[in-house]
Amino acid sequence: MNRKLKPIYVQQTLRDKGVSLFSPQEFQRIFNVSLTASQEFIKGHGYDLFLKLRNGLYALRIETPMEELIANRLYMPSYISFEYAMARYNLIPESVYSITSATTKTTREFIVNNLSYTYSHIKNTAYRGYVIEKLNRSTFLIASPEKALVDYLYFVHLKLKSMNDRLDVSKVKKKLVLEYAGLFGRKNFIKFIRQIL
Repeated sequence: MNRKLKPIYVQQTLRDKGVSLFSPQEFQRIFNVSLTASQEFIKGHGYDLFLKLRNGLYALRIETPMEELIANRLYMPSYISFEYAMARYNLIPESVYSITSATTKTTREFIVNNLSYTYSHIKNTAYRGYVIEKLNRSTFLIASPEKALVDYLYFVHLKLKSMNDRLDVSKVKKKLVLEYAGLFGRKNFIKFIRQIL
């Protein structure tokens, strides 16, 4: 085992650099060791030092990253959207117990620390309308209020989600909502949006 890789040193270095999530390749670059050494160290300290989020993605046990940051890294490319983002923006009054994201990849769900992370596929042309949000020392991608609403309503229109009867669209920019709706390339969807607005 490489002498540089001592648990306390590794933990402190990752914290000092603000690295809360990492792959073996990122670990390799941070500590300037071989990929084999980084994989062996991570595997050897999987119970005391690191938390495996999925194959190839790890976090420090003592400092679990924010759920939003995990959501962005767990399945890439993705940005937080749908009900989770809508709840953050008070477009729906309910609390949401699943982190919902949009992705250009296949629809998937992961359970990490007893929390559901769901990823719904959208077409490449509609993969925009998100912002970079900074919180503490972390940054993550989240849909704007208008894009979160459009993403959600697209799936309602496809009958893959049910309409929330307490949806509040009074604070969204209607022109922007219609622009984002146009990204999906369906005239009947824009007509559906106009009825809701």
